[in-house]
Amino acid sequence: MTVAADSAASLVQSVDWRAIAPPTITAAVALVVLVADLFVPARRKPLLGAIAIGGLALALLALLPLRDGGRRTFCLTTNADVCSYTADHFTLVVQALVLGGALLTVLLSLGDTKELPVGEYWFLLLASAAGAALLPASRDLATLVVALEVASLPAFALVGLRRGDRLSSEAALKFFLSSVTATAVMLLGVSFVYASTGTLHLGEIAERLYDVSGPLATLAKAGVALTLVGFAFKTAAAPFHFWVPDTYVGAPLPIAAYLSVVGKAVGFSGLVLVTVVAFPSYGTVWGPLLAVLAALTMTVGNVAALRQSASRAHGAVRLLAWSSVGQAGYLLVPIAAAGYAGERSVGSTVAYALMYAVVNLGAFAVVALVARTHRLNRLSDYQGLYARRPSAALALAFFLLCLAGLPPGIIGLFAKVTVFSAAVDAGLGWLAVVMAVNVVIALSYYLRWTAVLFRAPGTLPATEGRPESPAEDTAALSPGGAAVTAAPALTVAIALTAAAGIALSGAPQLVLRFAGVSLF
Repeated sequence: MTVAADSAASLVQSVDWRAIAPPTITAAVALVVLVADLFVPARRKPLLGAIAIGGLALALLALLPLRDGGRRTFCLTTNADVCSYTADHFTLVVQALVLGGALLTVLLSLGDTKELPVGEYWFLLLASAAGAALLPASRDLATLVVALEVASLPAFALVGLRRGDRLSSEAALKFFLSSVTATAVMLLGVSFVYASTGTLHLGEIAERLYDVSGPLATLAKAGVALTLVGFAFKTAAAPFHFWVPDTYVGAPLPIAAYLSVVGKAVGFSGLVLVTVVAFPSYGTVWGPLLAVLAALTMTVGNVAALRQSASRAHGAVRLLAWSSVGQAGYLLVPIAAAGYAGERSVGSTVAYALMYAVVNLGAFAVVALVARTHRLNRLSDYQGLYARRPSAALALAFFLLCLAGLPPGIIGLFAKVTVFSAAVDAGLGWLAVVMAVNVVIALSYYLRWTAVLFRAPGTLPATEGRPESPAEDTAALSPGGAAVTAAPALTVAIALTAAAGIALSGAPQLVLRFAGVSLF
């Protein structure tokens, strides 16, 4: 009886609630919003958005006590060093990015949810953010897959939440089907890795892969390659990128911004964990594979963005979508370099992701502002924006220059240099050359859009002008005939991202210090 009691007691684990507080708070607030939606009258629905903001702010504050890092929970009873949840330095940085991105998405969404079921919208957004915050802390493949799906499934619904909108429905269906296929391939890879090593914990996998030989070695290599597929899809790496443009156009604009930043953070954090933490001994397999994917992704994204027409409907969103594919290629470079030079290289990915998150969310915020008066959101609709809204035009110009890596966007320039250096230090000179060529290609469309902001109305070349039917333009007027004004929350989002971008350009070491340190 005593032996049985001692055995049962050994299976009881204490939970470090402080360590798991950020994703837990986010999930709890999601449930609060869902229940509150049943009782809050229609005129008080904006209260749900305020609850979402408060919950995400509280989750961000919960990161502060964890700054010392090293907290772990849900560990094996037979080995306290093998855990499923770890709140280390890498986890905290990515969780701050995810929760901050979700908070800015809420600000973009306030006042833009009138045509959507508000309660469902906030619940799905918070639920997805909870999964995204869980993923960087996951240290076994089962928890990684669960976190990935918790982050992804609500995102499918968010993309298709505009009921009766054909573009939204098509985007959600394409996003769902392609994601399910990628997940199925990834699960096959996970099963191969488990069959080869007999464990799902990332640390134990790393140790046991060194001893795998014979037929199991071939099975393990196949498992490593297939496991990368699911995360490559999330990062929008070519050739798994085809869902991006249509999904961004069909989704509500705040959700497109969310996918471009938080969705990418999910994919890249998962990719870092499975490559650097779980599969370091197979760097000769995933290193060259990711290097090729990086070169292909940045080239496909930048060339497609270069070809966007100024008169095409939703051209601004499409350009940002293709730009995000190109930026994903840059983010892949340090991870590929880690296959050759070790885990220290991945700090450049984190530094670049932080810069990208701030300026890309800012760019989407300005696009959302213009979309309130020009629903077709063509690039030509930004002509003369400086004359109409000087502050918005200057902010967008700054964000585009950051993405291009040009002054005064110093943080964008330095972030690109750190990624370039990671490739050179790893001996990937050919990849550094491909990146340099793509940076030049990207300059063309970023500068072209920037120039349009300050160009006088009616001076666009004929090939870039407005469509022949002015009736297609639904600009400028609300149903009551008054000019549409920016929601205060949207103005706050633009101001916050611009201030953050300026601060980082003035003190880039705040971000770039991650490029030279070990994050695990």
